[in-house]
Amino acid sequence: MFSWYRELTKRERNTFWGCFAGWAVDAMDAQLFSFVLPVLIAAWGMSTAQAGYLATATLISAAVGGWACGYLADRFGRVRIMQFTILWFSVFTFLAAFTQNFEQLIIVRVLQGLGFGGEWAAGAVLMGEIIRPAHRGKAVGSVQSGFGVGWSAAAILAGIVLAHIPAEYAWRTLLMIGVLPGFLVLYLRRSLEEPELYQQTRAAIKASGRDPGLSAIFGPGVLRVTILASLLAFGVVGVGGAIVNWLPTFMKTVRHLSPSASGYYIFLVTGGSFFGFLASAYLSDVLGRRRTFQLFLVCSWLVTIAYMFLPLSGWGLILMGVPFGFFTIGNYAALGPFFTELFPTAVRGSGQSFAYNFGKAAGAIAVSCIGILAQWITLAEAIGLIALLGYSIAIVATLLLPETKGIRLTPSMGPAAEEQGPSIAVSEQTAPGKP
Repeated sequence: MFSWYRELTKRERNTFWGCFAGWAVDAMDAQLFSFVLPVLIAAWGMSTAQAGYLATATLISAAVGGWACGYLADRFGRVRIMQFTILWFSVFTFLAAFTQNFEQLIIVRVLQGLGFGGEWAAGAVLMGEIIRPAHRGKAVGSVQSGFGVGWSAAAILAGIVLAHIPAEYAWRTLLMIGVLPGFLVLYLRRSLEEPELYQQTRAAIKASGRDPGLSAIFGPGVLRVTILASLLAFGVVGVGGAIVNWLPTFMKTVRHLSPSASGYYIFLVTGGSFFGFLASAYLSDVLGRRRTFQLFLVCSWLVTIAYMFLPLSGWGLILMGVPFGFFTIGNYAALGPFFTELFPTAVRGSGQSFAYNFGKAAGAIAVSCIGILAQWITLAEAIGLIALLGYSIAIVATLLLPETKGIRLTPSMGPAAEEQGPSIAVSEQTAPGKP
């Protein structure tokens, strides 16, 4: 299953580990706050509404930052923007440790979120353009398993720090620690280079004097891909994230899971997501991008229904965290390679990051919809209904998008954007074996 890694060149491996480490640190810094939040609610007397505002503000800023950084990656380089984003969110994670009230914290969290969204945007594009077609799905998707590593690291750090340091200092210490891995990643990335594909595209754009703007992904020939990719991201990232957001509440209020059991549950979900990332990455190169999504979306729906309606309890309920993490979160891994292949080189960063972050932002609406529906029907029924709707939309999107497995990227337009205007067209992108 991992023999492909031995076939990678030194440059491909350096890019792989540089992006993997960045994604892990991104996840760690983001998840550290989830462990800090209960302490702050008690220490500052924050209301649950204020806690919700913090989460929503960060999610929205991450979406805005992701799209902006994707656009900047198209203009100024994948590596340069990726370096900038990890430095950005690491610094603001550190600064959050010195906030004194809710107002200061929400400002820092909004600024921090801008970097969270940008890390994936620049890194996924860089990986997709560096890794050869035969291994692109496996490599780009496997990098996202760093999310599980970062999440686990956050849980371990939080457990150690919160257990051995007084609460009023522990949360600040935890956030300060978050800056250290960021500097390590910057060191690991010091030798990364821009893809030739990107450099050739920028040279052609400069020669033409027509630089595509932010609106280029909504232009003729690209608009259809932008819409469908965004709907796919909504079903995979948005709805999946909404369920993850509500599941702890469901476990506590409906299934009456104890706090100690919740720790085991989180560990199994993160472990399941790690192997889910690897599996969906591998399958995307074997079955194809579309079939992999369809398989994981159907399984995500079935696992959600099992959680909501089967009479599970005790260890049976906890162990279900493995397939839940495997399918619902592991499904994210195939988005990177698929989006890289769908969008033309000149607007790849912008298009890919817009679609992905649209899904994240729409997920905030899905979270609210579940809460509203739960006033009229049971929480289980609300979660199941939103899951069915979102996963169905994503499956329809996969049916309307082209299969891109094994496609060879050139300084060009994407496979679904043949009619794009000359302002960003450089050459034609072809699949292996085609002229």
